[in-house]
Amino acid sequence: MENYGQSKNGAEAQTVLNCIDLSSPDIQESVSLLKQACLDCGFFYVVNHGISQEFMEEVFSQSKRFFKLPLNEKMKVLRNEKHRGYTPVLDELLDPDTQVRGDYKEGYYIGVAVPEGDPESEKPFYGPNVWPASDCLRGWRETMERFHREALEVAKAVARIIALALDLDADFFDKPEMLGQAIATLRLLHYEGQISDPSKGMYGAGAHSDYGLITLLATDEVAGLQICKDRDAKPQLWEDVAPMKGAFIVNLGDMLERWSNCIFKSTLHRVLGTGRERYSIAFFVEPSHDCLVECLPTCKSDKNPPKFPPIKCETYLSQRYKDTHADLNMYNKQQT
Repeated sequence: MENYGQSKNGAEAQTVLNCIDLSSPDIQESVSLLKQACLDCGFFYVVNHGISQEFMEEVFSQSKRFFKLPLNEKMKVLRNEKHRGYTPVLDELLDPDTQVRGDYKEGYYIGVAVPEGDPESEKPFYGPNVWPASDCLRGWRETMERFHREALEVAKAVARIIALALDLDADFFDKPEMLGQAIATLRLLHYEGQISDPSKGMYGAGAHSDYGLITLLATDEVAGLQICKDRDAKPQLWEDVAPMKGAFIVNLGDMLERWSNCIFKSTLHRVLGTGRERYSIAFFVEPSHDCLVECLPTCKSDKNPPKFPPIKCETYLSQRYKDTHADLNMYNKQQT
């Protein structure tokens, strides 16, 4: 389990991330490497995670098939109020202070499938998924459903190491109110090949931190992801994160930062387009809708009291999605 990093021409800096091997029998080494990463920047690689390279390549292949469809076909599965389906270029605005328009990427959301009529489907992030017509994308749905299942198991394995790194029981996050009834969202992403220009407020994805517990990110070989370890620095220093074949890039979200009382970091990151088309697959993992996110007992003391009030996961996520996504009524107006 070595450290990996790679420079990219024109980068402000390069970063070196710890690499966690999920197949390693040395759990203490894994906990040590992960804790170091979480204290430093909240980003690390995960390898030997149990999802085969062959299947990962199939997921990327199927993702490309969808994004190559004509826009009018993709708009037939436009995202709904449950955040399922297609998100067009510029739909998401992650950094309104610096972005002139939205993100120069398109995406596709797939969540936890709960059928209509089930009481659980009334919750904001549960419900039926939206699927492209099977006659034009044969096997697409089955591939994505399988990946969703397998990625959730990887996330749970990572969460067990995180729990140990926080001096909690390994199964702390496995409880029903946490990842036992997780909000788990798969998002396919496609950057069309624009060249980003921060001086003009143009980004593949604007600077942001993720909302939830952890994010798993699989990428192709095209660079573009950058992190900023100190968001308050003037000027900010951005460092490239190198793609690693077969690995997930894992980062901590804002909920885990709240839970850990800022001991673990949720780090700003962004994507700069380099002129090359780029595909990535993000898997966002949050606790259940009803989970109360409050300071962990191992992360507070008389000298370090809780920095945030308790908040319900559903409330927090709903507001963050509302803040960063375009109003769906905009698309209805465009079509009429």
